[in-house]
Amino acid sequence: MWRAVIEPLGGAGWRALAPDLPGYGDSDPDPPGTWERHIEALDRFATELELGPVALVTHDWGVPIGLRWACDNPSAVSALVISDGGFFADRRWHDLANVMRTPGEGERLIAAYTREGFGEAVGGLSTGMTEDALDEYWKAFADDTRRRGHLELYRSGDFDKLDPYQGRVAGLGLPTLILWGGQDRFATVKMANRFHDEIPESELVTFEEAGHFVWEDEPERTMSALLDFLARRVR
Repeated sequence: MWRAVIEPLGGAGWRALAPDLPGYGDSDPDPPGTWERHIEALDRFATELELGPVALVTHDWGVPIGLRWACDNPSAVSALVISDGGFFADRRWHDLANVMRTPGEGERLIAAYTREGFGEAVGGLSTGMTEDALDEYWKAFADDTRRRGHLELYRSGDFDKLDPYQGRVAGLGLPTLILWGGQDRFATVKMANRFHDEIPESELVTFEEAGHFVWEDEPERTMSALLDFLARRVR
């Protein structure tokens, strides 16, 4: 997902790091694959590398993982980039997530996944997804432990856990860029507008023809928007 931005960020003088969460990409699983476990992994990553204040770029599940971590570690973050994911206690899960959260149904769904079917499903949601990118995403389903991690993540995703965090992202007072795919079916652009309304002085960039995988669908334009934001608001 981040391959189009890493090199340009480095060329602009930034230290750009894109860790795979446990059980995803090239990172080994670290069960259980819960929301809280991924927050712990992010915290270890930042602490062990002594990163200091970071401009935190988030997408999908990275939004609730990253924003909880940022709220709990405000001195560790210098800016936020939020794309196609939620952080609202009154949100409802989409249909696919509800299946994943249902015992029995989730297990049957995740066991039935094939690389071909996965490619067709994701390809139907993205205009820019390449076969190489799909191979990277598919690594998260490579074995039973990794597949079970998806169920553990969604089943730990109770929105009432966000009650104590309402208003706290805005309270961080950080420069914030909101990047969104206008055709996202899972996290609609209404969510982007809500972030924009709630976070003072935030910036919103919507790519009208992009879907949920906005960084895949609009690699050049998202990269340019990110670099511009960092140069203006974080330098």
